Amino acid sequence: MNKRQVVVLWIIAILLIAAAVLVRLGNKDGSVSKMQRADGETFLKEFPAEQVAKIEVKGAKSSTTLVRKDGKWTVAERENYPAKLSAVQEFLRTLTEVKVTQGIECEPSFLPRFGMDATASKEEDRGIEAVFSNDAGSEVAKVNFGKNLQAAGDPMSMMGGGGTSGRFVHNAADTSGVYKISEIFPSLTTDPKSWLDPQFIQVEKVKSISVSSPAKPEEIAWKLVRADENAEFALEGAKEGETLDTAVTGPLKSVFSYARFDDVAGTEEAGKILNAAEKRTVKIETFEGFSYTLAFAPTLPKEKKEGATEPETPEENFYLMTVDVTADIPAERKKEEKESPEDAKAKDTAFTERKTTLEKRLAAEKALAGRTFKVSASTVEPILKQRDALIKKPDAPAAGNPGPGAMPAGGPTLIPQQPRRPVEAVTPPIAIPPLEEGEGE
Repeated sequence: MNKRQVVVLWIIAILLIAAAVLVRLGNKDGSVSKMQRADGETFLKEFPAEQVAKIEVKGAKSSTTLVRKDGKWTVAERENYPAKLSAVQEFLRTLTEVKVTQGIECEPSFLPRFGMDATASKEEDRGIEAVFSNDAGSEVAKVNFGKNLQAAGDPMSMMGGGGTSGRFVHNAADTSGVYKISEIFPSLTTDPKSWLDPQFIQVEKVKSISVSSPAKPEEIAWKLVRADENAEFALEGAKEGETLDTAVTGPLKSVFSYARFDDVAGTEEAGKILNAAEKRTVKIETFEGFSYTLAFAPTLPKEKKEGATEPETPEENFYLMTVDVTADIPAERKKEEKESPEDAKAKDTAFTERKTTLEKRLAAEKALAGRTFKVSASTVEPILKQRDALIKKPDAPAAGNPGPGAMPAGGPTLIPQQPRRPVEAVTPPIAIPPLEEGEGE
């Protein structure tokens, strides 16, 4: 091989190497994503969760505005009623930590395909938009939450059901496309009442209950009292022969022990839907010194729509309820006679712990004053019964024992007749007296 051939071979080798490098670079450029966030990276870069003072959660039919003030979160649509702190904190924490599982490069005009259509009137097409602002009112982030992702290999996904593996999301500050994340944010909702702090009254150890007549708060319809925590209720002013039906009054020992409200009504709304003619006042006293004054009124039917023959019934069977709580919590425990030092110490510790619990409850329940709550009828109606409903009804006669002069249930009993035997005419024998002496001669 001469020198010229060697040079030619070197030139060919160099050209081949250059071509290979160009091909590799070309493939690399084609495979590099233009997405701002790579798989495995956090969805929001440097999200300042600690600076967020306002969250606007918007949907197709409703919206909720959460506001932080003095370290507490409130729901603006419910006259700044306290929000469920754990729900807000969990939302912010999850959004801060969630990671990208896949990026989909697309223009913002493709967002409707992922369930993020800002013009849609349906929830499933509109999705949820969350806007985060700081104390100064400046927007720090805007995120759209779209459709959920069906779990891969889930047979139910073919029928529109089954599990989910994540959700489509979009960061308004990132125009490179849409991302898949593994979180679905199941508690994220635009309904204000779902964000409300659920803490409510917790009535324990009921001593007495009095219920007023409708629209007459000072007129007591009936009052139940019991001597101690283990006793049954007695009816004040019971008439001779009246006995309480314990099946009705027994559950009232724990009435409102686990009470829940459905929603909070604003002042204007409550004024429009409250049925004042049926308003009743309930007063409850406990053995631990708590006094509750509760007012209840059913909601009015909706106004009759034009062309309708009957007015609409209320949305749901709710009562409007207000709460006023006072308490006289003993500062010291009443000592018992002949207590041993060990017993006294244990009882003092239990008393102090209980006193702390009651003081916290009193503070929380006093904060409910001035609010109007929507409470389900099933929660309220057991305590709003008429006086007659508390009285035990006379026992019905036992079956088969209708009592004197009473006809058996279902009418007289028919006794089947036996077939008649033929009647035979029989002449009874005639006794003939014996003859006297001399007769017949």
